[in-house]
Amino acid sequence: MTELSYLLYLLAFIIGSVLGLLISYKKHGEAFIINKIDIVSLIIAIIGWILLFNYALLPFISSYILIAIALFLIALVFGMRPGYGRKETFLGIIISAIIWIISYILF
Repeated sequence: MTELSYLLYLLAFIIGSVLGLLISYKKHGEAFIINKIDIVSLIIAIIGWILLFNYALLPFISSYILIAIALFLIALVFGMRPGYGRKETFLGIIISAIIWIISYILF
């Protein structure tokens, strides 16, 4: 069963990366010149990293499904054109780590 879950994770990440690249090329036709945070990408990154770090907080959904969704969302931001998505990814990791630490202390 673990091999099947790894395949699911790999497919989710690859599909997310390809879709992120396609969406990024449609959204940003130019090279990296926009130096501001994209709100939609930030929300996607935060949700993805929160699901990846804190999937145990949702025990009523299978962890395989949550991790696959998290990897898909993370890959959407990772797969963007070079230069785009790096700030959003960093903020998503920081926010989800803070939530993980708070949940670890409380529970």
